Amino acid sequence: MQRTLLKAEITYNGLGMPRYKGAVVTQEVEGETRVVAIDELETARANFSDATEKNVGFAVSIPVVNPHLHLDLTTMPYTPGNYEDFIRSVINHSGVGQRNLEAAKQGFATLQNLGTRVMGDIVTKKEVMLWLLQQDIEGVAYWEVIGPDPEKAEEEFNKTVELLREFRRLEQPGKMKVGLSPHTPHTVSAPLLQKLAALSKGHSLPMQIHVAESPSELPFHKNATGPQYDLMRPFMGSWQPSGLSPVQYLKSLGVLEARPTLVHMVNVTEDDVREVQKAGCVVIHCPRSNEALECGKFPWELYAKHGVTVALGTDSLGSSPSLSVEEETHFAQTLHGEAANPLALVWSATKGGYRALGMPVPRFVRGDSTKNVYQWKSILELSSSSTALEQR
Repeated sequence: MQRTLLKAEITYNGLGMPRYKGAVVTQEVEGETRVVAIDELETARANFSDATEKNVGFAVSIPVVNPHLHLDLTTMPYTPGNYEDFIRSVINHSGVGQRNLEAAKQGFATLQNLGTRVMGDIVTKKEVMLWLLQQDIEGVAYWEVIGPDPEKAEEEFNKTVELLREFRRLEQPGKMKVGLSPHTPHTVSAPLLQKLAALSKGHSLPMQIHVAESPSELPFHKNATGPQYDLMRPFMGSWQPSGLSPVQYLKSLGVLEARPTLVHMVNVTEDDVREVQKAGCVVIHCPRSNEALECGKFPWELYAKHGVTVALGTDSLGSSPSLSVEEETHFAQTLHGEAANPLALVWSATKGGYRALGMPVPRFVRGDSTKNVYQWKSILELSSSSTALEQR
């Protein structure tokens, strides 16, 4: 009877909170590997002295989730610098046809090599959506909507509804679900945002929105000034500034009532965070992307103070050196120090990700198969994968 004792700095079976210095003991039972114990390390050693020990390293947990990706930007060069220059690079990259299915396939292959089993991807091309819905992976494919001109809101909404109907007919159990992603509060007009939020709420469509990512987003909304507004002005039509912060603007439109997942959320006030908590929204933190695009420091302590669920995502390879949430976790630990302890980070990288996607949180207990037991890679292995990606 072969038993293996998986030891790690942190263990987490999806129930309660992660803990330090734990162990998961597995055993072959009738040709299938099952969990036979989850305990403190020394207790597991005493009870299963015949088990072969394997030092996993950082963590053994439920599967890690990458809830915010742009797989169709996989072939875009890594472009650190200010946010507005990054957006120009995205526009240029898209304009020459490089934001496409082949790029998404490359990104998906990268995720598979990393062992990612659950993801949230922002989708901009119909062919990418149709392909993703056939793949053997769980998560949400969010159809992105951009439409800043209020006069075109009805037209854009009707087009979106037709596409979503087509996509949802192709959903399969255990695979990707269809979601909705109004791009940002300022690239989607107020009437269109309201219609999309009502659609999300009425039809149980998961929704993600990029919010308060760049410091220049606040003057954009307050009084139509700043570098981001200067960049976007030719596309804005009859759009007018609200005089509010991006979060308060979404609240005023009733969008937060649909409980969208809010991505980035770096440049916020405590009042903003209170509104997010009241609405029950989950926030996705992309620390390496925020650092690369000079967005500022994510206020981890503020979200913790108000009990807001925070997940960890990578964003695209245009603004992050890899698609590894494990590397994101280690970077966040360095960035936030004691404010974000390792237990909280493992929780965010796992359970937080499932909550961001609106998915049931898996767990493993004694007697379960090991399908939900995920062994984190060592830091050395992660560093090697990052180097390879940076040299792509």
